[in-house]
Amino acid sequence: MRVLMLSWEYPPHVVGGLGKHVTELIPALARQGVEVHLLTPRWAGGEPREIAAGITIHRVDPGTYNDNLYTTAWQTNLALEQYIERLWQEIGGFDLIHAHDWLVAFAASALKRKFRTPLLATIHATEKGRGRGNLWNDLSQAIHSAEWWLTYEAWRIIACSAFMAQEVIHYFNVPSDKVDVVPNGVYLAPFRKYDGVDLSGFRAMYALPEEQIVFNVGRVVYEKGVHVLVEAVPRVLAAHPQAKFVIAGRGDMLDALRRRAWELGVGQKVLFCGYISDEDRNRLYKVAHCAVFPSLYEPFGIVALEAMAARCPVVVSEVGGLREVVRHGETGITVYPDNPASLAWGILHTLQHPEWTAARVENAARVVERDYNWNHIARQTVAIYQRIIRERAAVIW
Repeated sequence: MRVLMLSWEYPPHVVGGLGKHVTELIPALARQGVEVHLLTPRWAGGEPREIAAGITIHRVDPGTYNDNLYTTAWQTNLALEQYIERLWQEIGGFDLIHAHDWLVAFAASALKRKFRTPLLATIHATEKGRGRGNLWNDLSQAIHSAEWWLTYEAWRIIACSAFMAQEVIHYFNVPSDKVDVVPNGVYLAPFRKYDGVDLSGFRAMYALPEEQIVFNVGRVVYEKGVHVLVEAVPRVLAAHPQAKFVIAGRGDMLDALRRRAWELGVGQKVLFCGYISDEDRNRLYKVAHCAVFPSLYEPFGIVALEAMAARCPVVVSEVGGLREVVRHGETGITVYPDNPASLAWGILHTLQHPEWTAARVENAARVVERDYNWNHIARQTVAIYQRIIRERAAVIW
């Protein structure tokens, strides 16, 4: 089976969960015997072509990036389409096309029709969902239309959670039997390698020995709810002054939240790290007493899954895919979204009841290993590939 995969993100260009998903999925697909050719724009360098066991990465020089994301995507898709047309002839075609989100929809749809090859779309998030049900401007409307087009053109659709599946069905009028739910996954090895390792020197860079680290990592943007965490800090410290908040990531709210922490009188207890490497993120999960993700919109919540894999207690807002990944009282604590008082309660419960917290950590580790390993997810994905290929073989196009 030979699959052409298109993704806007792939290392060294990774912005969010989409890039991480693709990066970790394709080796697992190769282990299942799938020959994967991944096409991605060469935004951040990297070799134009890399070949490993069962995987070929093609990085295509894109058009000029400008202030209009939609225009940039359209121009870049033209470059992808032209490259793939040559590649298609070079290697003798593909059994199906697998596109990740709207940013590659234009090329994927054109190639589907040109070569009469079925298209599978994975939808990682929606513009309307990010706008909490609203489309605020012309760009949002254009992106929403491109998302609709991709779901219309697709033979089948993969959503990363039941929440995301319902969003796709509702926003784009997609038949429910066209959508499959396949979750994101996580590799345990990057976290397990720190088991038994003395990280006290690393920890000392972030907190005093007597302080307990409350950790958040991700994009510092409105939908991730970091502002809710900052507002919760004074409530937590009033009851548990040994807490120390470490917030990692970049985004358009970073400077404003730094100022807000000092306005609230807690600036000395909130460390904004900016960008950190994956290795430092993994170490922080291992030394933190609690990982907090107060998102307002979250199609899946892979950061919570990573924390659970690292055996770090989690507190998350009860929204979207987070409520599916984290079961309240069993694998973590869920709190009301956009509610600093509820978030503070969840953090305090986690810090002040270590025995209950330890039990949830054990439950979470078992669930992650059983349900969210990439080999299991790859097998589910291959079953969808096989279904599409069978159905395509049975029809005249």
